[in-house]
Amino acid sequence: MPSVSAHVASALSRHVSHVFGVMGNGNAHLLDALERSADVTFTALRHEAGGVVAADAHHRAGGGLAAATATYGAGFTNTLTALAEAAQARSPLVLVVGDAPTSGPRPWDVDQIALASAVGVRTYTVGRTDAVATTVIAIEHALAFSSPVVLAIPYDVAKAEAGALPEITEPRLPRALAPASPFAAGTLHRIAHALARAERPLLIAGRGAWLADAGPALGALADATGAVTATTALGRGVFPRQEFDLGVTGGFGAEAAMDVVRTADVVVVFGASLNQFTMRFGALFAPGTTVAQIDVASTATHPHVGHYVRADAGIAARALVDELTALDAGSSRWRETLDVAVLRAYDHGDELAPDGRLDPRSAARRLAELLPDDRVVVSDGGHFIGWANMYWPVASPDRMMMIGTAYQSIGLGFPSVPGAATARPDATIVLTTGDGGGLMAVADLESAVRVAGGRGLAVVWNDRAYGAEVHLYGAQGLAPAPMLIPEVDFAALARAVGGEGVVVRTLDDLDALARWRERPADDRPFLLLDLRVSAAIRAPYQEEILRVNS
Repeated sequence: MPSVSAHVASALSRHVSHVFGVMGNGNAHLLDALERSADVTFTALRHEAGGVVAADAHHRAGGGLAAATATYGAGFTNTLTALAEAAQARSPLVLVVGDAPTSGPRPWDVDQIALASAVGVRTYTVGRTDAVATTVIAIEHALAFSSPVVLAIPYDVAKAEAGALPEITEPRLPRALAPASPFAAGTLHRIAHALARAERPLLIAGRGAWLADAGPALGALADATGAVTATTALGRGVFPRQEFDLGVTGGFGAEAAMDVVRTADVVVVFGASLNQFTMRFGALFAPGTTVAQIDVASTATHPHVGHYVRADAGIAARALVDELTALDAGSSRWRETLDVAVLRAYDHGDELAPDGRLDPRSAARRLAELLPDDRVVVSDGGHFIGWANMYWPVASPDRMMMIGTAYQSIGLGFPSVPGAATARPDATIVLTTGDGGGLMAVADLESAVRVAGGRGLAVVWNDRAYGAEVHLYGAQGLAPAPMLIPEVDFAALARAVGGEGVVVRTLDDLDALARWRERPADDRPFLLLDLRVSAAIRAPYQEEILRVNS
C-alpha cells in the first residue's frame, strides 16, 4: 500500500522534473519514492543550503517550479539563508522536509514553522489522509504567490500507509493581471499622453517584464515613441533593439549612459522594483522627471514614482501602444541622436594593478571575449558582482541570475551551478564568485563539477579579502585584519574534486579558457579559473555605497 511519502512524491512529480537536496532521516522515504519515479530526477548536493540554492537557480534558469528536500532539525535550519533568498527573490519553490513526530517534539526538534515564518515562508504539514491534497495546495501557493513554501512530513507519518493514490487535482493559478479598473485605465491614458509629448522618453524593464513575456510589446512601444531603453541587472536583454539600449541602470551602468538617463523627461518602468541600487540611492533621475511604474506589486515601490498602474507588464505595454496609435503620436526620435555604443563603454582598466595583481576590469573584458556565446551566468554575492554585470553581455534575463543578491548574501555560488545546468543542459554555465563566498560554499564545488562537467566554468575573483568590507569599512579606517583572507588555491581545490583548475595571474593565462572552449564539452572537465585580482580596484557601484554610508 503506498505510503504518505509516496503520495507526496506522486503529487510533486506532476509539477517538477528535478528535486535537489541532501538525504537524512526525515526525508529518506520521500527520496525512496522519488527514486522509484520515472518522472523526477534527484540531484544530491553536499549541503542543505545548496539543495535550496540549486532548486532556486533551476527555476530562474527556466526550469519551472523549484523543488528541494532536507531532513528535519539541523538539516532544515541549514536551509534558512537560501530559503530567505528565495523568498526575497519571489521564487516559486517547494521545500519538502521532515518534521517532529505528531506525538510531540524530541530533544533535537525545533519549531520549524516559526523559523520558516521568520523568513517569510509558509509551512504546510501533511497528514496520513491528506498528503496529496496538501501537496497540491502547497504547489498552488508557491505558483500563485511566486513564493517558496515548506511542505513538512512528520517523522511518524512519513512511512504510514495512506491508501491508493487519489486523483490529483491541478492547481488553480491566477491570470495575468490586467489594468481593469477605470482608475488604472485613466492612469495608462495619462502615461500615454506623457509619452506622446516627451522629447526624451526612456523605458526601463526588470525581471518582471521578462516573466510577463513583455519583450516584443516593449520593443513596439520603444519604436513608437523613439525611446531609449535600459534595464535592471536582472532584466538585461529583454528589449529587442539592443542598439538603442543603454544597458543596466544604477551602479552597474556606464557613467556616460547614466548621465543620459538623468536627462530623460518621461520614464516608464516595467516589472522592476526600483531598489536603492537601481535608483542610485535616489539620484538616477533628475528632479522634475515624470516617472511612471507598471508592476504587480500592490503599490509603487519608490517615492519618485508619480503614476502607478498595477498590471502585467506585457498587457500594459500593449495597451500603451494602442493608446499611442489612437493618439496618432509620432516618434521623439531621441534615440537616433545618441551614440549608444560609446555611451555604454566601460573603463578598460590596465592589465595589472599597481600592486602587481590582475586588474579585474581588464580581466573581465578579456573574459567577455573568450566566454562561450551560449553562456548562462550565475553570480554569487560580493564586491565582484559588478564585473560580470558590467562587462559580460547576456542574450536574455534568464541567462543572468544573481543568487544571494536579493537577501544580500554571499556563499550561494557553487550550488547554483547544478541547478542552472539541469535547467539548461544545452548551455555553458558560468559561475562568477569571490574567494569569501567561494569558501562558504566550497562543499558544493564537488556538486558543480559532478553535475555540470564540461559545460561548467567557475571564475573566482580571488583578492584575498572580503572585498565589499575592504572597500566600505577599510576606506573608513576600520581595522583591516577581519576583512582579509589568506590566499587560497582554488585551482587546486577544483582539481581535488575532479575538475581542471588554472591560476590566472596575467591576461595571457586566460588562454587556458580559449583552449578549453575549443574542446568538445563531452571531452573536457569542469574548469575553474582562479583569478588573482587586486583588492585595490573598487567597483563603481561600490563608490556609490561608500558615498551614501560615509
